[in-house]
Amino acid sequence: MRVAVVILNYNGEQHLAHYLPSVVANSDGADVLVADNGSTDGSLTLLKREFSSVRLIELGQNYGFAEGYNRALAELDDYDCYVLLNSDVYTPEGWLSPLMARLETDPTIAIVGSKILSDTDRNSFEYAGAAGGYIDYLGYPFCRGRILSTLEKDEGQYDDCRSVFWVGGAAFAVRKSAYRSLGGLCSDFFAHMEEIDLCWRAQLDGWRVVIEPKSKVYHLGGGTLATNSPRKIFLNHRNNLAMLYRCAPPLQRAVVAVVRPFTDLAAAVSYLMGGNTAGAKAVFSAWWEFLRWHSRLANERKEIRGYAKHDSKYIYKGVIVLRYLFGRRKFDKLL
Repeated sequence: MRVAVVILNYNGEQHLAHYLPSVVANSDGADVLVADNGSTDGSLTLLKREFSSVRLIELGQNYGFAEGYNRALAELDDYDCYVLLNSDVYTPEGWLSPLMARLETDPTIAIVGSKILSDTDRNSFEYAGAAGGYIDYLGYPFCRGRILSTLEKDEGQYDDCRSVFWVGGAAFAVRKSAYRSLGGLCSDFFAHMEEIDLCWRAQLDGWRVVIEPKSKVYHLGGGTLATNSPRKIFLNHRNNLAMLYRCAPPLQRAVVAVVRPFTDLAAAVSYLMGGNTAGAKAVFSAWWEFLRWHSRLANERKEIRGYAKHDSKYIYKGVIVLRYLFGRRKFDKLL
């Protein structure tokens, strides 16, 4: 199996200098590539000067995470598998082979993700992916090891390989055949939620999405946008709504249409009360953009639901916020 480890970069010179050496040293059997989204810092100079073994794909402008990867991977016909890796991820020795072993031994798996720990606290899970993710019935994501803002320590409690709803976009492997048949990441999303959307569509098409904790990486996280950034709030809300409209079964979509306006209004109010006026505006802007997309999303939904073989078994039939408020703040306490 020919494997390409592909890092998408945008003005990430410092991340590349710090993290890329570990990827080059510890990705035996794979080619390492950096796709650059039109960086204006010293990223290109650094890559050409210090990383001659790394293939550089210059995209010329910032296409965002989703379309940037789509354009870069479209050039890689000679590989069987792509590993999408954030530029702020440290990869220890042995991180890659467990991912490849899963894909090579189980043809039902389309996507397999690494266990993601925090690079600033290596005994704790990292927010964006942890040990495999799920969504609740309203579409809110959570993980084994992370419920809302509560992160668990990694004590081996989630070290079993299993099917999950989604894996973190910071480090996952995907079969080229599956990636291309699914149309890649949704380019309209630009960034955020695109890996969850891809995992959902893979499951609808009959594939499995798996977490392989034997593959362990350390993610800095928040390197592009801060948690309370209005831009991040906007993208997360808009893309989450679009993903639900595109992929959810009819009953779930109906429940979301009734309930989500109220929960998102509550989110906007909480931002406002916390002094983040721009964050509150971002929630309303996300809804406006989502409604503007309605006709296109309806066509996409028809296509996606048209090829759906079965709905995912890994959507949590509850509301994670309510469970959290009632004290269920660890994944193993949810069920």
